[in-house]
Amino acid sequence: MRKEKRLILLVDDDLAVRESLKFALELDDLSVSLCGTGEELLLHDDLGAACCLVLDYQMPGMDGLDVLDALRAKGLTLPIILITGHATETLRRRARKAGVMQLLEKPLVDSALLDSIRHAIRLGRNQGAARPH
Repeated sequence: MRKEKRLILLVDDDLAVRESLKFALELDDLSVSLCGTGEELLLHDDLGAACCLVLDYQMPGMDGLDVLDALRAKGLTLPIILITGHATETLRRRARKAGVMQLLEKPLVDSALLDSIRHAIRLGRNQGAARPH
C-alpha cells in the first residue's frame, strides 16, 4: 500500500527560491504546489487540501500577513510557516498575534524549514488539515 503524500503550499515571489525549496521538500517525499503571489494562493484549487502553508512575508501586492488575514476571512485554518529576509521584533509579534506557527529567517539553514513542516503535519493530523474556522 502506498502512503499518500502530504500537500505543502509554498508562496514566494522569487522563482529561484520557490523552485529550490520545492526540490528540497520533494526529496523528503512531500508534495509541493507553488504560488508566486498571495492572490494566486487565494485562488488555488487545492487550498483546502493542504496540510501546511509556507508563506513569504515580503511580496508585491499582498504581504504574508495580508494573505493570512484573507485565509482566515475565508474560514480556512492551517499551520502557517512565515519566511522572511528580515525578521524584526515587530514582525515577530505581529506574526505571533496572527497565529503564525513558525517564523523563519532567510537564508533558511540546515533543516529548520523541514523540521517546521514535519511539526505542522503532526499538528494537522491532530487537528485536521485546512478547515473552516
